Amino acid sequence: MSEKINDDALHALKIAFTYMPKAIEVTKYEYGERYQTVLDHIEAVRETLLINDVDPEEVDGDINPEYTPNSTY
Repeated sequence: MSEKINDDALHALKIAFTYMPKAIEVTKYEYGERYQTVLDHIEAVRETLLINDVDPEEVDGDINPEYTPNSTY
């Protein structure tokens, strides 16, 4: 996917991304044989965020600023 999505869909994707595990948390021990699939899904979401000019590392602060250290809400 290389095209941008609409604002509502992008906001929904950001919310979903905040609840996804971080790639470093995904292990074969925790996810069994599907751990690679989970990693692929995380990467697909990250790529879509980047295509839409969203830094995946900043999504948590955008969606939940009150829980982000150093926020200026």
